[in-house]
Amino acid sequence: MMETDSGVEKKIWKALRGVIDPELGVSIVDLGLVYKVRFSGGRAEIEMTLTSPGCPLAPIIDQEVKKALKKVKEVEKIKLELVWEPPWTQEMMSEEVKAEFGI
Repeated sequence: MMETDSGVEKKIWKALRGVIDPELGVSIVDLGLVYKVRFSGGRAEIEMTLTSPGCPLAPIIDQEVKKALKKVKEVEKIKLELVWEPPWTQEMMSEEVKAEFGI
């Protein structure tokens, strides 16, 4: 049985949840840094941001995202796009992370 694109997208979200922001020690998904996930024809497109445009850890996060996506067998190509609109705010964090940080 073939997996649907939405089924693969769920696998991609799960893989991204395993990518931890090295500075904050929290998943990039729970931080609200991942804006969109699209999957079609073996190609995963991820639209995400960072907590700040000058984030010195950008190359490490980029590398970790790609490493996580390579574990999803259906993903053959990866397009990772960093965007700055809308700008990231603490409001984008999951309720669990807000509670953890006392927000």
